[in-house]
Amino acid sequence: MKIIANNYKANEIIKFIRENSGLTQEAFGNSIKKSRNAVQYYEYGQRNYDVELLLEIAKVFDLEIIIKSKNEKKE
Repeated sequence: MKIIANNYKANEIIKFIRENSGLTQEAFGNSIKKSRNAVQYYEYGQRNYDVELLLEIAKVFDLEIIIKSKNEKKE
């Protein structure tokens, strides 16, 4: 799975990861130690999340987060 975060709103990123993992909001929440309601709030943009949560999601789902300059060559 490859996400270019600049192309999405913050709430869409979590939903994209969850849906591509084939998990319900409840199962996804359990895996990151958050409630189903918290996941729902993140996905609807009603609650912001921090970098630490995104790093936890990356760890749990074996994802890699890459931050690079827009001026670098595209892959």
